[in-house]
Amino acid sequence: MKQQAPAFSTHQKLVIALLAFTQFTVVLDFMVMSPLGDMLMKSMNIKPNQFGLIVSAYAFSAGISGLLTAGFADRFDRKKLLLFFYGGFILGTFCCGLANTYYTMMAARIITGLFGGVMGSISMAIITDLFPLSQRGRVMGFVQMAFGASQVLGIPIGLLLANTWGWEAPFFMIAGIAVLVMLVISARLEPIVAHLAVQRDKSAFKHLLHTVKNKQYRIGFTATALMSIGGFMMMPFGSAFAINNLHVTPEQLPLLFMVAGIGSLVLMPLLGRASDKIDKFKLFTAAAVYMMVIVAVYTHLSPQPLWIIISFNVLMMVGIMGRMIPFTALTTGIPELADRGAFMSVNSSLQQIAGGIAAVIAGMIVSQKDKFSPLVNYDMLGWVVIALTIPCIFLVYRVSVLVKNKMARGTGVTTMPVATKA
Repeated sequence: MKQQAPAFSTHQKLVIALLAFTQFTVVLDFMVMSPLGDMLMKSMNIKPNQFGLIVSAYAFSAGISGLLTAGFADRFDRKKLLLFFYGGFILGTFCCGLANTYYTMMAARIITGLFGGVMGSISMAIITDLFPLSQRGRVMGFVQMAFGASQVLGIPIGLLLANTWGWEAPFFMIAGIAVLVMLVISARLEPIVAHLAVQRDKSAFKHLLHTVKNKQYRIGFTATALMSIGGFMMMPFGSAFAINNLHVTPEQLPLLFMVAGIGSLVLMPLLGRASDKIDKFKLFTAAAVYMMVIVAVYTHLSPQPLWIIISFNVLMMVGIMGRMIPFTALTTGIPELADRGAFMSVNSSLQQIAGGIAAVIAGMIVSQKDKFSPLVNYDMLGWVVIALTIPCIFLVYRVSVLVKNKMARGTGVTTMPVATKA
């Protein structure tokens, strides 16, 4: 019988809350591009392939930024890194609200990606530092609730603002919320510096090279990249498919995202607890197979009553979250203490770059005769996602074996105390 995981301390609860709020704004900034996609394409006369490039611009810039900062990620107080990149993310999001052409929006998304894309890796490094592996499933469940909260609160409110004051309003809303969160982080989060005492490499480049050359780390990197290609393919054109193919009206779109988000909020803590109690790989595999079935059905849907479309979106969310939480928790068990920041940065970079490639490919596969016509070949995206999921299961199995072997040796699961103020 497994030992009960220890309860969270007061400080750990504060860390979880702050990271959840940062992820809420960063995820919302990315997620809102999908429901605003139809509006943006029509207002700026953007074609599907151009919109795919706008989405991928964020991902590619985030990936490049992660690689450039990976060597430095373990050389600074993680709190300072969090504040620096969060500030840049706020600036980029504000610029998105000011954009008025395809090219200015592209530039704004690049700025946002350069800073926002690193936020996830910093958060994962903080979680890995402060929480043992036996707690990380629950932590991931709570932090990933930002994904559901962005759909329940952020996206519907953002769409309401967009329908009232224009598509620019959601970006200004996100920037305003992020400023408040940043002030709380600055005032309440303690420095996280204990990892500085175990650095081995003298230069940032050597530290990055040491991380990339590690064979065990590369298993995790490959699994993350393949997961991201499949996960990002359908997302950019989700709202356009719902509106133009399934005949969901723009007024119904907030409800669609809201109900799916509520499902996420309910499911993620439950999945987080489940991944701490049962084998993470088994949970991932069951969710992956389940999601393959749902994707195959959803991408072939014809116009249906709204409740059926909403139901499928909730069911798809179960599969997405069921894969994401156990996989993310497993991945945090791979790196050693001295390499966690670099590993998470490289891993996040590959995730973003792979997602950008997926968005570009999706934009090449999907076509639209005019801005009011149904999307063509969206079903093909579903088959590609299904095909990519199969090798993903094998790679996650290898990650699972690697982490279990490290735990059996008693390595790779150490957590660190957070620094306290004098």
